[in-house]
Amino acid sequence: MPQLFSDDPSCLSSSPRSSENMACKVRGDTSRVLPVISFFLGAALTVAFVFLIATLDVNWRLSALASWNNGAQRAVTDEMRALSELTEVLRNASMDDKTVIMTSINRAYAAPGSLLELFLESFRLGEGTEPLLKHVLIVAMDPGALDRCRQVHPHCYLLRRPEGAVDYSDEKHFMTKDYLDMMWGRNLFQQTILQLGFNFLFTDIDIMWFRNPLRHIAITSDIAIANNYYNGDPESLRNRPNGGFLYVRAANRTVNFYRRWREARRQFPAGTNEQLVLERTQAELSRRAGVRMQFLDTAHCGGFCQLSRDMGRVCTLHANCCTGLANKVHDLAGVLRDWRNYTAAPAAARRRGGFGWTRPGKCIR
Repeated sequence: MPQLFSDDPSCLSSSPRSSENMACKVRGDTSRVLPVISFFLGAALTVAFVFLIATLDVNWRLSALASWNNGAQRAVTDEMRALSELTEVLRNASMDDKTVIMTSINRAYAAPGSLLELFLESFRLGEGTEPLLKHVLIVAMDPGALDRCRQVHPHCYLLRRPEGAVDYSDEKHFMTKDYLDMMWGRNLFQQTILQLGFNFLFTDIDIMWFRNPLRHIAITSDIAIANNYYNGDPESLRNRPNGGFLYVRAANRTVNFYRRWREARRQFPAGTNEQLVLERTQAELSRRAGVRMQFLDTAHCGGFCQLSRDMGRVCTLHANCCTGLANKVHDLAGVLRDWRNYTAAPAAARRRGGFGWTRPGKCIR
């Protein structure tokens, strides 16, 4: 994906149409474009498009390109079309406050009986979660995933990749090169969403939704993130975060946070994922960017690493601490069975408690 925006802090603006951004048109460092994530929005960004994108005007004035040569015009038009399409999809899916629930899939995750099916089913089974589906944007990593998404969901967006880029349609195994490229690419794409002026709640496709987790995100939090292991203090920077469930409010400071997060990658050995970089640097990153972080209680937003014991409090459940697509599908299907049993019980029995999750047999042995 091309780096759509300058990393110069003075170029950041919470308003997607701020005229001040025009002053940044010559600051975009296009030499820093990351080729491994170029699939996100197509071919490399041209200098001329940096000029236009700085304005973030989605009502693109194509007539302004008339004087350019045909080859450059085609390249820029493709980039403009991709960003304009993304903005329109975000608008269609967003809540009144411009918040979008976002997940991503590839062909393997989207196949019938796979994670996408379980993910959507959890919203329908949850308490008050089905209406949230109209705010879920599913980002497809390949055309096969897009086709499947359109069969089952109204808000789908294809991340286009140039010819010869890595094929993300198959399962990517944890910590392989392709997996790491995909995770860091996701990180840059999330920054793009913020710079378009949208808040997002990113949720991995292997997270089941049973209640609305937004109720547990403080209005004063710039970033709220789930944890593999929660230490009991929502403000403690010693928590162990999991980027698979992440809320970020669109603002100058959060865009700056993301920029610094990617820069911090240079301090670590090759092969380090974005989650470990965040865990090791979150105190410094939040201080320098002026961001307030909230770490979510695993009693509400938990997972297999630290399984919530109270089904009366759980909002989301993540198949973390688990590798392998087949293992996740098997154990999450068991999670949905447990939830059906819980919700089918009489209200009095539910109040007495005693309900719990079946031990994830494939993921945790």
